[in-house]
Amino acid sequence: METVQKLTSGFSLDLGPLKEPLGFIRVLEWVFAIFAFATTGGYSGTTHFELTCPDDKRDIFAGFYYPFRLSAKPYTIPYCNGTESENKYLQGDFSSSAEFFVSVGVFAFLYCTATLVLYLGYQHVYRQTTRGPIIDLVVTAIFAFLWFVSSSAWGKGLTDVKWATNPEHLVEQCHNITCNVGTHPSMGRLNASVIFGFLNLILWGGNCWFIYKETPFHKDPNPPATMEEGEAPGP
Repeated sequence: METVQKLTSGFSLDLGPLKEPLGFIRVLEWVFAIFAFATTGGYSGTTHFELTCPDDKRDIFAGFYYPFRLSAKPYTIPYCNGTESENKYLQGDFSSSAEFFVSVGVFAFLYCTATLVLYLGYQHVYRQTTRGPIIDLVVTAIFAFLWFVSSSAWGKGLTDVKWATNPEHLVEQCHNITCNVGTHPSMGRLNASVIFGFLNLILWGGNCWFIYKETPFHKDPNPPATMEEGEAPGP
């Protein structure tokens, strides 16, 4: 309880940092992190092809969703005689790259939230010692690296998901029956997630420079002249 009182008593809201690159870019990172994990984590789609029978055509739908363990849910192909059917599965498990990407997005969102509270409410604590900017720089650089790795991995995973759910690929598995290509699944949302991932890479990588300027490692190349340096030598 005493710790909470100390934190609340030291809180001083100042929106000034939002006008500086340090705070403004952090807000962008917060927003784009939400876009990245939200466009991936809540996705569900359906691929479709047609079974051609002598009397009619039958629609076959195969659903898939995050985290893209495609073989976890079967889809049914009814035979033309109407009395028999066969269960088949989409092939592939791409959950590792998808879950890694979403995890990076969630942790980045949480870190942005914490640092924005620090920037706006405890700016005096942040600048009081060199420890705060140095830690911020290291964590931001780590997240930039994680965005690169996770976005690259998820981009490859998405390519594999597209191939595994392509109805042109699925109709090749029809044996002794005639299948026709149907509707391709909508992948625009997942394409956007990869774009948001690499945008986050740019934001977090670029923000390292502005945080670096807050650390003692950054030296002003043109330090102001002191009074003694500015005095002209005596006669």
